[in-house]
Amino acid sequence: MAEEKRADYAPPADNILLDVRNLKKYFPITAGFLRRVVGYVKAVDDISFFVREGETLGLVGESGCGKTTAGRTIIRLYEPTGGEVYFKTRKLSPDSSSKMVNLLHFDKKQMFPIRQEIAMIFQDPVGSLNPRMSVFDIIAEPMVIHGRGAGPETEETVSRLLERVGLRPEQMRRYPHEFSGGQRQRIGIARALSLNPRLIICDEPVSALDVSIQAQTLNLLQDLQADFNLAYIFVAHDLSVVQHISDRVAVMYVGKIAEMTYSDELYNNPLHPYTEALMSAVPKPDPKYHSERIVMQGDVADPSNPPPGCYFHPRCQYAKEVCSQETPEWRELEPDHFVACHRAEELQLRGV
Repeated sequence: MAEEKRADYAPPADNILLDVRNLKKYFPITAGFLRRVVGYVKAVDDISFFVREGETLGLVGESGCGKTTAGRTIIRLYEPTGGEVYFKTRKLSPDSSSKMVNLLHFDKKQMFPIRQEIAMIFQDPVGSLNPRMSVFDIIAEPMVIHGRGAGPETEETVSRLLERVGLRPEQMRRYPHEFSGGQRQRIGIARALSLNPRLIICDEPVSALDVSIQAQTLNLLQDLQADFNLAYIFVAHDLSVVQHISDRVAVMYVGKIAEMTYSDELYNNPLHPYTEALMSAVPKPDPKYHSERIVMQGDVADPSNPPPGCYFHPRCQYAKEVCSQETPEWRELEPDHFVACHRAEELQLRGV
């Protein structure tokens, strides 16, 4: 078994559940008859963040910025290229005490018990549910795999989970096609809760739903978080949704995190020009209020051939020569407010 901690690993604060350090995920680009590797798509490029127990970290950005890849790499659906993912588990101690371990040092067998503590809710409520399995089988499957699904208590657990997510227990013998999109997502939420996890990675769980159903699903997730002391990584591209549910928000751009801080602080006092541009696109509820939209020039940088220096500098209206030459340092500019921008101290940016 590999070492669980590096020699220079400094344990984070006691209330931190997940500590991601310098995580990378590169997908190889192959060409030619021999399929030789000619380059890499840097989907996740050296990101660091942490999640406290019982809190929600929103992960936002444009499509293709690496949000979903980051979540799937943390849970080891994708094998990482580099970095460290420390998780506070209770499954490796006989007395169920918490222990910080590096998930990227574990093989498949060693990860098996820890997967009970990390669950995932997928974006597509249709594609994520097996159409040939009943609702009972879908929710009970994780329990069966981990040796918890035997006897009448399994049906009692499934019944209780269905009631908790707003469905009727008598619906457990039905199949996914007999439910609406919002109901199917509730089934996915019940499946994620079946092993009583500590962390749930929510991969755009409301983006495929109607607006009214989105609000119901978000309220359900918040109620479940309060009841079970869950921590969420909430992946989304809708800033309004993220503001509603998140305690802290991390803004991603082309595989990197540009800024991370508390939700209210981010929306009122952004320090990165990319965050300011995203905020300008948030719809305002007041029809008499006219905001000046920041239209970013050019296209999103190619993750297989990113520009030198700051990845955002070709589209940034505040860019200077240093932005195109040096990679900005990821630093804590204010208490719990992290940013990667050369000019963060001198710029006065507009929030929502």
